[in-house]
Amino acid sequence: MKELKAFIKPSRAKQVVDALREQGFDCITLSKAEGTGSFKRPDAFPSLEFKITDSPVVKLEIVCDDHKVDPIVQIISKMGHSDEPGDGLIYVSPVEKAYRVKTGELLTRL
Repeated sequence: MKELKAFIKPSRAKQVVDALREQGFDCITLSKAEGTGSFKRPDAFPSLEFKITDSPVVKLEIVCDDHKVDPIVQIISKMGHSDEPGDGLIYVSPVEKAYRVKTGELLTRL
């Protein structure tokens, strides 16, 4: 299993999630986040909550079977892309084990 974490622009979140769901990827976690990076928007301003950040982002997380990684990355890249710099990043990490909270059952696939 793999975990994908994508940091995308808030304005692209709905399109990304809708496209993932259309392809059967329904188990998605979204978090409101803030970040900083090499790209600086001309109209960016420091966060009122975090004094070091200047860019609102949506963190999208999906855990999936290994063979689903490439299609998910393609969807996020295609639908998360804008005509502006700073569209975000996608990270892929291994997941050693996953358990169902309700039963404690070890999941062998998702």
